[in-house]
Amino acid sequence: MWRLAILAAGVALAAAGCGSSSSNSSTETTEAAPKSMDTKGARVVHYTLDGRDEVAVVPKKRGQLLLVLLHGRGAGPQQFISDPLFVGLAQQGAPVVVMLNGGDHSYWHDRGSGKWASMVLNRAIPDAQRRFHTKGKVAIGGISMGGYGALHIASLRPKAFCAVGGHSAALWRNFKATAGGAFDNGDDYRKNNVFTAASKLKKTNVWLDVGEEDSFKDADSELARKLSVPLHLYPGGHDRAYWNGHMQLYLGFYERACA
Repeated sequence: MWRLAILAAGVALAAAGCGSSSSNSSTETTEAAPKSMDTKGARVVHYTLDGRDEVAVVPKKRGQLLLVLLHGRGAGPQQFISDPLFVGLAQQGAPVVVMLNGGDHSYWHDRGSGKWASMVLNRAIPDAQRRFHTKGKVAIGGISMGGYGALHIASLRPKAFCAVGGHSAALWRNFKATAGGAFDNGDDYRKNNVFTAASKLKKTNVWLDVGEEDSFKDADSELARKLSVPLHLYPGGHDRAYWNGHMQLYLGFYERACA
């Protein structure tokens, strides 16, 4: 009995030691997707970075491309988890997808609430490259708020990305037209205006798409003209059905652009 007691105590101490050595940047668990979804063999990984809950999908037939996806306002990393995503990632050489957490309305730029763009560039991407053992190319894209964020972040460091996608990107041509909370003030808008930074994206593979009934259609069209890239216009509005319906097109673009 005394041997069993000592053994049990040793196991408990070992478990406690493992827990005490972990940090926010290294916590990681692998969980199943919702029961209604077939992951096609991909792993859904939940991890914590600097106190934020992040999500990644590692395909069964993964390649070396890292795709960073930024969610929309009021959503979260889970916004991208869908059957179309898993179908698109079932192909040979599919990218590892990291879905970052930008809070409710960060709009993914450095501002009073935090250094959101700097976090993506200097913390989240290097961490994902180490964590998931990707090498080389990185693509970035996003939905709505995240679409603006992807374009903005790519303009800050265009050589770091092989492709950037703005899917129904939340863009405004002047500060007065912006949604409340999108920017701290007029100066914040001017410093982070994608339209004035468009020239920095001229040599980057850019994809822009928007629904025909989307209120951002006109602003997205103007940015497409500034960048001299096509605007992919499809039936639909600013909603999950629209984005899920085109997810495989998005993934195809990133893979081709970064091949």
